[in-house]
Amino acid sequence: MQVSSLNEVKIYSLSCGKSLPEWLSDRKKRALQKKDVDVRRRIELIQDFEMPTVCTTIRVSKDGQYILATGTYKPRVRCYDTYQLSLKFERCLDSEVVTFETLSDDYSKIVFLHNDRYIEFHSQSGFYYKTRIPKFGRDFSYHYPSCDLYFVGASSEVYRLNLEQGRYLNPLQTDAAENNVCDINSVHGLFATGTIEGRVECWDPRTRGRVGVLDCALSSVTAESEINSLPTISALKFNGALTMAVGTSTGQVLLYDLRSDKPLLVKDHQYGLPIKSVHFQDSLDLILSADSRIIKMWNKNSGKIFTSLEPEHDLNDVCLYPNSGMLLTANEAPKMGIYYIPVLGPAPRWCSFLDNLTEELEENPESTVYDDYKFVTKKDLENLGLTHLIGSPFLRAYMHGFFMDIRLYHKVKLMVNPFAYEEYRKDKIRQKIEETRAQRVQLKKLPKVNKELALKLIEEEEEKQKSTWKKKVKSLPNILTDDRFKVMFENPDFQVDEESEEFRLLNPLVSKISEKRKKKLRLLEQQELHGKEEEEEPEGKPSDAESSESSDDEKDWVAEVRKQRRLLQQEEKVKRQEQLREDQQTVLKPQFYEIKAGEEFRSFQDSAAKQKMINKTLEDRLKLEAKNGTLSVSDTTVGSKQLTFTLKKSEQQKQQQQAEKLHRQERKAMRRSAGHLRSRPRRGRPFH
Repeated sequence: MQVSSLNEVKIYSLSCGKSLPEWLSDRKKRALQKKDVDVRRRIELIQDFEMPTVCTTIRVSKDGQYILATGTYKPRVRCYDTYQLSLKFERCLDSEVVTFETLSDDYSKIVFLHNDRYIEFHSQSGFYYKTRIPKFGRDFSYHYPSCDLYFVGASSEVYRLNLEQGRYLNPLQTDAAENNVCDINSVHGLFATGTIEGRVECWDPRTRGRVGVLDCALSSVTAESEINSLPTISALKFNGALTMAVGTSTGQVLLYDLRSDKPLLVKDHQYGLPIKSVHFQDSLDLILSADSRIIKMWNKNSGKIFTSLEPEHDLNDVCLYPNSGMLLTANEAPKMGIYYIPVLGPAPRWCSFLDNLTEELEENPESTVYDDYKFVTKKDLENLGLTHLIGSPFLRAYMHGFFMDIRLYHKVKLMVNPFAYEEYRKDKIRQKIEETRAQRVQLKKLPKVNKELALKLIEEEEEKQKSTWKKKVKSLPNILTDDRFKVMFENPDFQVDEESEEFRLLNPLVSKISEKRKKKLRLLEQQELHGKEEEEEPEGKPSDAESSESSDDEKDWVAEVRKQRRLLQQEEKVKRQEQLREDQQTVLKPQFYEIKAGEEFRSFQDSAAKQKMINKTLEDRLKLEAKNGTLSVSDTTVGSKQLTFTLKKSEQQKQQQQAEKLHRQERKAMRRSAGHLRSRPRRGRPFH
């Protein structure tokens, strides 16, 4: 899951990450999850939420249970059940879909507008009916009170198809050559169509007469916008009874009140791309406008940017899940985008666990890290001689500079400065020579390194001597006169970096506090150059001005400390992530262990057999024990059953019994041989 933030608004991308092929076995999928970190960390919110090649349109049913999407190739429609988090059905079509709409609360009534002038009706069981319109269609809307479908396209006429009578009605004749989009107001039923000439014509379905015309092309031209062609209407959306948003092909969004012919607000996307879709978010008074490159969310009253979202692939359609902060996108890629913005609203009921997940992530904030890229400014490119790469894929423009591959950066820097090692060697030799010289830090003359620190220590020593309580305080050794800290004022490696995060955290208002000290330092340097012996008092603020700003400085200090602490926490989180990444990349070598005397090695087969035995039922285990001879079942006189178990003997006991058996056999053989010798007669001379 990828997290991005703009204007302190967190956006969670739930569809990022690698997707696994369907033909992989479960065993290979588990192996990939162990090896690949991206596969292990991905979140598959809805199973198989993708298209074979490209997704063109995406919708959510009115009851919120089903998500329908169309795409290619081959042309098809897929329906996903959010309660089951999986694909419900898939239907292949004869041609590509321009747009579609669900007429019922679920997927039981769907109308598809194809790019070959066909209109296709689907029921819950599948294909139902197909008809054709005279011209190529681009958009359509459904008027619920009269059951009429209004189709607009490459014609000046608006075709009407009545679903109750099952026939075409007389079309509406507009003044435009072609119509791009249309919409019907759900409150009073006003029908509006956007023309190719940049106008919006509004019609009353009851009288089939035109009630007004808005010239949006002229209103979209502002002093800051650059128009190269005539703006056409590319998006249209009603909100409530009086508000209407219009998107143009040149990247402007105009917000109208139907009682006025002048726009309330004109918002420019600054990309010059046609507006694909416009949606209203009523809880925060936001408008979500999208072109093929970016989704912008801005306040409909002031026009101020709330946040923006720039997907990796071009956008074809955007759908806002009702009453939630979830955003669905159809992209020029197989994967369909799922984004969750907690500020817009809670997660849907079928994925309520996202709220807990995002809360845990917000408790441990993570900063965006570019491990494989180096940020360089235009001046850095001039020093490296890479200005000719501007505009090429090797440089990606970002803010006031560019991102480039870290490997390319190191390679070019090595070629530009091949004598870096020689300079490093000379610097080390110079440091060794200076270390051999026994020079102590002179109090009257500031050292070469850490001049501001030395001046601060001198001033603190003077203030202690001037104070009245110096007799009560135990005298501490001075760092400037201590040989243990002598190297700190001689070696440049010990130079205090005032731009580092640690220094800013310890000294949040160092720029204000050390202003007087820096002025005094400049005066001392001038005195050393000109050989002056008298010291002049530096100019500064009077004591009254300093005391008046003490309260403001304290507030700034608290705010700066909190800011620096957050920055340090983010850096520690990044270091832990890098350490974790290094640990995952390390290859563990096999370790061998010696088995102690008297212990036996149990193979993995024994453990597998034992686990298999545990998983079996009691009946199966009893049958297996009876078969092996370790269990005997007998009937008692009173009619009950009696079970007798024989404990299994370990390998050590079996070896001991075998040894005892051999020992008994040897003793028996020895006794037999001894008895045979006693029974034989003695051979020798007879007695006389």
